[in-house]
Amino acid sequence: MESEATVSEIITEYYVNFIPWINGILWPLFVLLAVVFFTSRLAKNSEIVAALSAGMSFMRLLRPFMITACALAIILFVGNHYFIPEGNKAFRNFENTYINPGNLKTKSENVHIFLDPDSKIFIRNYRRSDTSMRGVFLELFDDGQLVTLIKAERMKWQGPSGRWTLYDYQIRTFFDDKESIVIGKGQSFDTTLNLLPKDFVRYKNQNEMMTSAELREFIAYENEKGLGKARIMVTELHRRNADPFTIIILTLIGVAVAARNARGGVGVHLAIGVSIGALYIILSRFSITFANQLPLPIGISVWLPNIIFSLVAIVLVARAQK
Repeated sequence: MESEATVSEIITEYYVNFIPWINGILWPLFVLLAVVFFTSRLAKNSEIVAALSAGMSFMRLLRPFMITACALAIILFVGNHYFIPEGNKAFRNFENTYINPGNLKTKSENVHIFLDPDSKIFIRNYRRSDTSMRGVFLELFDDGQLVTLIKAERMKWQGPSGRWTLYDYQIRTFFDDKESIVIGKGQSFDTTLNLLPKDFVRYKNQNEMMTSAELREFIAYENEKGLGKARIMVTELHRRNADPFTIIILTLIGVAVAARNARGGVGVHLAIGVSIGALYIILSRFSITFANQLPLPIGISVWLPNIIFSLVAIVLVARAQK
């Protein structure tokens, strides 16, 4: 209400796109609960005992569960890599505009950026309001040797083509043991740099607003410029790959737990299922934090919950009612 967002924006931009996002996170838990509920009812009615007594193997009993789990995993895989990020663009833009404007972060002080392998820029202060900079040092190299150093009191963006204007500049050129200097006090000149205002602006949740193809391009761009945010993006890519496999793992666990008829029936099985699902979600959130913050291999950190729950699934299936 304070931001004067319209009802139409709230419904079409926020809630319509919020639903796929929250479903993408909770889908493995939903699958686990559905499997536990369905299998527990079969066990309560002694249908599983009858099937096993008639000679059906437990692996044969698992087959329809696994076919469905694989189909759901494929749907989630496609959704994670394309459809959910596309919806997140509107959802997160709404959130960043009306709910949490503090999610916008600007690199404004002491910024180092590699423009290409042979040039580097240092900016003492960047101001987003007018895309201007103070205290600019531009270094140009040739075969690892510094050949030109450009200093400017101020630099301002002039257009999307990457054109910048430098004011009050000094140009020092080094050749063998000689040095020349050009001082442009009170003067300016234009140059084209592989640098854009977007290089200084990041959203806290920007990794959720890109499709996987856009993430890969962004990772290559960040690594080229040495901006240091690629780790978060690589973690997001691994998470999108890991989540669908969780559906298969939790399906195995759900069938193994609920196939045995227990005192308390469906209620006990559902309680166990909810506990396992909650534990998985907690571990997955911790694993993403570890991948982003600790010097651990990203793949191992993100996939750790799946590795742990895979071992649990193997043990439970091996000890399931045969």
